[in-house]
Parts: sequence; C-alpha cells; structure tokens
Amino acid sequence: MSKNSIDRLSGLVVVTGASSGIGLELAKLAAADGCDLILIADTDLSQAEAAAREVGAASVHTVQVDLATREGIMATVQAIGDRPVAALFANAGTGQGGAFLDQPWSAIARTIDTNVTGTVALVHAIGRRMRDAGAGRILVTASIVSNMPGPFNLTYNSTKAFLDDFCVGLAEELKDSPVVISCLLPSATDTPFFAKAGMEDTLVARGPKVDPARVARDGYRALLAGETKRVSGLVGTLEHLFADLLPDEVVAKLHRVMAGPDPLAASAPADRARNAG
Repeated sequence: MSKNSIDRLSGLVVVTGASSGIGLELAKLAAADGCDLILIADTDLSQAEAAAREVGAASVHTVQVDLATREGIMATVQAIGDRPVAALFANAGTGQGGAFLDQPWSAIARTIDTNVTGTVALVHAIGRRMRDAGAGRILVTASIVSNMPGPFNLTYNSTKAFLDDFCVGLAEELKDSPVVISCLLPSATDTPFFAKAGMEDTLVARGPKVDPARVARDGYRALLAGETKRVSGLVGTLEHLFADLLPDEVVAKLHRVMAGPDPLAASAPADRARNAG
C-alpha cells in the first residue's frame, strides 16, 4: 500500500466534465464522502447537482464553462477562489471521429484545447497550491487508447497519450511531495462520447461498453490508494497490454478496423436500394 493511501476524501473537490458519464460518477463518489463540490462542464449541470446533493455532498457549486477557452479556465480558478482543494478530477474531454484531413481545423483544435490545454492549465494552477500546502490529489482521465496509434480518432488518441505521459512524469517530479497524481485509463465506456464524436457507426461504438460507475470507482480507489496509473477493468487491462506488446503498425491497423466506419453499416443503404430495385 502506498504511503499516500487514505480511506476517504474530505474537503473541496473539483470535478470537470461532471455533467454525465465518468465525471458525474466521480462527483457522486466524492459527494458520498461528504465533500464540498465544484462541478464544471460545458453543458447543463442541474441534474448532476441534484444527484450530488441527494448522495450527500456537503455543498455543490456549478460552473458551466468551456474549458477549451482561456475564459473557461479562468472562471474555474475564480470559482475555487483561495480555498484549498483536496482533489481535482480532471475528467473533461472531447473528440471526433473520421479521417484527420477531412475534419475541420476548429474541431481538431477544440479537442486539443479541451483535452490538453484546459487539463494542463488546471493541473498547473491547482497543483501549485497543493504542493505549497503539502496536500492534495489529482486524477486525470486518459484512456487505454493512450498507447494506440489511432486512425479515425487520431487527435483524441494523441491527446490521451500526452496525458498518460504527463501524469507519470509529474508524479515522478512530485515523488517526495504528499501530492498524489493519478491517471485513469478506461476502455470503451457507456457515455455520450461516441454520439458526440460522430462515431456511432463504428465497431467500437456498437460493441460492449463498460458502466461509467465502475470506471469511476476504479479511478477513485486508485486516487485514494496513491497509485500513479490505473487501467480500469480486466478487458481494458488486456487491451492495454496487447497494445504495448504488438508493433505500432499492427495496433494502428486494428484501431482502424474498430474506429473507422463500419463497412457493413456503410453498405447497408446500398444493399437496401439494390433489393428495392
């Protein structure tokens, strides 16, 4: 067990991407520990606020902002004020499917700005306070695709690779500090991600997905235990292991099959048209 292991969280917890999915489930876990919550998302947070209060949060404050923007980052920091942060769950993320060169630059830039710039900016601002105070925990949501070259979801995979390396490196920098840096690597999870990314016609979106509550529990336990990295679930662990063992070119080909347009789905309208004729 890590020397930084604790039984539960207490104090102020900040959760980004808290309106649904893994972020919402992380917020509920912190609420069940009786924490004060600041919930951040770029969509309506009223249901997340109600769920957190129902579970037992000491207090809940919501901030609807876009963490892909400087204004959203500053608004989050201002909402925290000078209060010490016990834990930051840096969970906000976005992505888009399809061929990289066919995507508008605005969508690519938004993925980078949300997943990397917004996350790193908050970790920098809040992490400094934690280091100076000698206490605090940060959990960053990456993905098992962080070690997979990702055709047809290329920018997303690449940003998650950055976050994976960033967390491990920062954890090493802070190894003599009480501050804990953890990285959560989920496999395909049952969240609105695939619909928002325009990937509903892919094999990965149509395949089995993990309950976000289970993923959140894995991440929460890893943070409390002081672990640097946690792959969520047995299937995710095996996928991550095989991606490490196989040549990158092979992994990229496999990822293309899973994240590229499903050829059966693409051919269905044409088949229906031929049958109708």
